[in-house]
Amino acid sequence: MDNVWTLEHCVQYALNHNISIKQDSLTARLARYTLKQSELSQLPALSANGSYGRSFGRSINPTTNQFEDANYNFLSASGNGNLLLFGWLQVRNTIEKNKYSLQASLADLDQLKDDISLNVANSFLTTLLAQEQIEISKKQVALSQAQLDQTRSFAEAGRLPELNVAQLESQLATDSSNLINAIANYNSDVLDLKSLLNLDFAVPFSIKIPDVEVGEQMMVSNSQPEDIYQKARMHFGSIKGSQLRVTAAEKGLAATKGNLYPQFSLGYQVGTNWANNYLNYNTVPGAYQQSPYYALDSLGHQLPVYAPGSTVTTSPIPFGTQLSNNFRQTVFLNANIPIFNGWQSQYAVRQAKVNLATQQLNEYNAELTLKQNVYKAHNSALNSIQKYYAAKRADEAAKRALDFAKKRYDLGLTSTVDLLVTENSEFNTAANLVSAKYDLIFKLKVIDYYLGKELKL
Repeated sequence: MDNVWTLEHCVQYALNHNISIKQDSLTARLARYTLKQSELSQLPALSANGSYGRSFGRSINPTTNQFEDANYNFLSASGNGNLLLFGWLQVRNTIEKNKYSLQASLADLDQLKDDISLNVANSFLTTLLAQEQIEISKKQVALSQAQLDQTRSFAEAGRLPELNVAQLESQLATDSSNLINAIANYNSDVLDLKSLLNLDFAVPFSIKIPDVEVGEQMMVSNSQPEDIYQKARMHFGSIKGSQLRVTAAEKGLAATKGNLYPQFSLGYQVGTNWANNYLNYNTVPGAYQQSPYYALDSLGHQLPVYAPGSTVTTSPIPFGTQLSNNFRQTVFLNANIPIFNGWQSQYAVRQAKVNLATQQLNEYNAELTLKQNVYKAHNSALNSIQKYYAAKRADEAAKRALDFAKKRYDLGLTSTVDLLVTENSEFNTAANLVSAKYDLIFKLKVIDYYLGKELKL
C-alpha cells in the first residue's frame, strides 16, 4: 500500500474499516433478518410430534382406547398445521413496519458514513495544518540560524556587540522549541487520524499536500442558507431515517390494533398410534364335545348337549398395518376472540401511540437540528472567508515589514530586539494565515457535506 495518503484515500479507507460503520452495518443486517422473518410468517405453521415409551399398570391403550392392566410398548405420531385466514392485516402491517425500519437503518448507515467522511476530512486537514506548521517552523529556524551566523561574523568584526549574538541564540532556541512542538502536534494528529481510520499505528503514514486554492470555492458567499437546507433535507440520512421511523410507527400502531379483534385460522391435524399388545384373535373349529349343560325331552329326561370345540390363537398386528388402521385426520376452523387479557392489548395500543408521537417529535427535531446546523455552518463559512482575507493582508504586511527590518539591520540602523519582534510578528502572521486557510477549507467542506457533494481536495 502506498504510504502517501490523499483525502479521498483516507475517506474510502475509513468507510471500509471504521468500527462504528461496521456496527451499524450489523444493525442493518439484523433489521433485514427481522423483515425476512415477518415475511415468512405468512406461510402456514407446521409441526410434528412423536413419542415412544412403555406403559406399566392400568392405562388406556392408545390403539384400542380400552383400559388394560398390562405392560406394553407404544408409539404415537402426530402433525399439526395452522394457516391464518384473517387477522385484521396484523401480519401485513408488521411486514410494512419492519420494511420501513430496515430502510431507516440503511438511512442511518448512510448518515454515519457521511459523518465519518466529514470527521476524516476535519482530521486530515488538521494533520495537514500541523504539517504546514512544521514547514513554517523549519523556515523560521533556518532564518534565525542564518541571522545568528551573520551576527556572529559582525560581532567578531566588532560591528555589533555580543549581546546581539546572545539575543539571536535565544531566538534560535525558541524557534527550535516551536519546531519540536509542531512535530509533536503533527505526530499526535496522525495518531488521531489513524484511530479514526482504524489503521494500525505501526503502519508508515504520511499525507499528500494538495494544491488547494480557496478562491474558487468561496461561491458559498453567494448562496443562501435556506437553499442549502432544502438540498440537505432531500438527501440527509438523519431526515430520511426519522421520516421512515414515523411511517414504521404508524404501521406498528395498525398492527397492534389488530390484537383487539378476533382472528380466524384454518387448522389441520394428523396422527396415528401403535402398541405391541394389539393382537389379532383367530378361532379354529374342532370336534364336538359334551358340554356341562343338559336338555330335557318331553318326558323330562335329561339329554346331553354337545357343542363344537374350537381353539383360539393370537398374532401381533404388523407395525405398518397398525399405523395405517389408526391413521386419522382433522380439519377445523379456529376463532380466537380476545375477551380479557389484563388490558395488555389495550395498553400495547397506547404504547404504540406514544411511540408514534415520539417518532414524530424526533422527525421535527431532526429537521430543526439540521436547519440550525446549516445556518451555523453558512455563517461560519462567511466568517472564515473574512478571517482568511484579514490573515492574508496581515501576512503580506508582515513580510514587507520583515524585509525592511532585515535591510535596516544589515545596515546597522535597527537593533536586534526590533528585528526579532518583526520576525516573530511575521512568523505568527504566517502561522495564522495557514490556520485561517485550512479552517476556511474545512468550513467550505462542511457546506459541501450538507449539499451532498463528494469530500475531496
